[in-house]
Amino acid sequence: MTHRSSSKTHYQRILAAVRQAAGPVMARQVGEMVGVDVSVRAKLEPLRGKLIRMVDRGWLRKLPDGRFTTRL
Repeated sequence: MTHRSSSKTHYQRILAAVRQAAGPVMARQVGEMVGVDVSVRAKLEPLRGKLIRMVDRGWLRKLPDGRFTTRL
C-alpha cells in the first residue's frame, strides 16, 4: 500500500509541475521540476512513461511536438 500511495504522490507532483509551468513542457523540464536526474536517460524514461499514462487517463494533453500541457 505504501508503494501505491507513493506513486500517487509522484503523479500529483508531476501534475502540479505541469500546471505551474508557463506553457507546454518537455519531459526533461518536468523532470527538473520534480527532482529527477535528467542527465541519466534511465531516470528520464520512466518519467516519460508516467507522462504518457497521464495523457491516456485524460489528466494531461500531449502536443504534436512532444510537449505536455494540462487539459483545458
